[in-house]
Amino acid sequence: MRRVAGGTWDVPPFDGALGPITPAPFLGGFECSSHRRFDGRRLDLIAATGHDIGAAQDYAALMAQGLGAARDGLRWHRIEVAPGRYDWSSVLPMLRAARAGDLRVIWDLCHYGWPDDIDIWSEAFVARFAAFAAGAARVVAAETEGAPAFCTVNEMSYWAWAGGDVGRIGPLALGQGPVLKRQLVRASIAATRAIRAAVPQARFLHAEPLIHVAAGRAEDADAAGAYHLAQYEALDMVSGDLCPDLGGGPDCLDVVGVNFYPDNQWVHGGGTIPLGHHAYRPLRSLLAEVHARYRRPMLVAETGAEGSARAAWLHYVCAEVRAARAAGVPVEGICLYPILDYPGWEDDRPCAVGLFSVPDRDGRRSCDADFAAELRRQQALFAETVIRP
Repeated sequence: MRRVAGGTWDVPPFDGALGPITPAPFLGGFECSSHRRFDGRRLDLIAATGHDIGAAQDYAALMAQGLGAARDGLRWHRIEVAPGRYDWSSVLPMLRAARAGDLRVIWDLCHYGWPDDIDIWSEAFVARFAAFAAGAARVVAAETEGAPAFCTVNEMSYWAWAGGDVGRIGPLALGQGPVLKRQLVRASIAATRAIRAAVPQARFLHAEPLIHVAAGRAEDADAAGAYHLAQYEALDMVSGDLCPDLGGGPDCLDVVGVNFYPDNQWVHGGGTIPLGHHAYRPLRSLLAEVHARYRRPMLVAETGAEGSARAAWLHYVCAEVRAARAAGVPVEGICLYPILDYPGWEDDRPCAVGLFSVPDRDGRRSCDADFAAELRRQQALFAETVIRP
């Protein structure tokens, strides 16, 4: 892979015959973070939202709302109970519920969490994750119709910042973001190759934050531009263009996922740029920039807002994705994330972000009417459009 004129990349298609990674333009994403936070407490959002015991009902609720696909997670720390020994009992009910409901699922394998006995900075982390990934691929493939799909390491760029630079989540390091990013990329590459050896037909999604950093002052232009470009480092490493010693290559990059939220644009050294501000870049422009760089199929792998902003944010994102598709950017779908309300990472506060609420005493979830109505409108609009070849 090499850079060509205009700052784009000369990248061969991964395999055009593979088709889309998801059959539906809208997915529901289940929050599956399992990291240790700053006070040492391990989070388990699959359990905290009741999804671990209610997966079958949750998947049925997705299908009832026209969401024919999902992102969900396998909890590595729960599965690898001892080095090289796996307990798949937490996974099999979810896999079988998805298959029974004919729901396509992209499975996260490392969503910020890892077993306590592994040093994340060590070579053992890479080797153990690759072995776990291969084992997971075999189990998922045996319980799945068609090609299984995986996101190996979620949001390597964010994790490198939150866990490596500012000590917000595990491994709680300071000033070590670049080192952690290389380690996470190395693990992702090893896992991709291990999965492909075990299940050659597997598909892959890389989910990374999509950001824009603007200069508030002329003298900040270079720094803001460098920060903006840093969002591509992880995928440049995966594709082998950056740090080839990590072992990456074009074969490791399949579908490029971008995670985009209302606070993903900010002024360098300053605050969030609000939607409608003159410095706010349209999402369609950012999607086009990513596609020009990697020439891969794309997925909005996470997007959502809180409270009364949910429906309005979905309206904006969908309009921008349709505009990008009309311009030839192959965005395959949009994942509503998280699809369930959940307790906040740092303070357990109720985060009203989902299409569905936390379960009541009888285990039933309510559906946000305004969000659901906007989703139906957008589904109808997407049904009238196609991706330009």
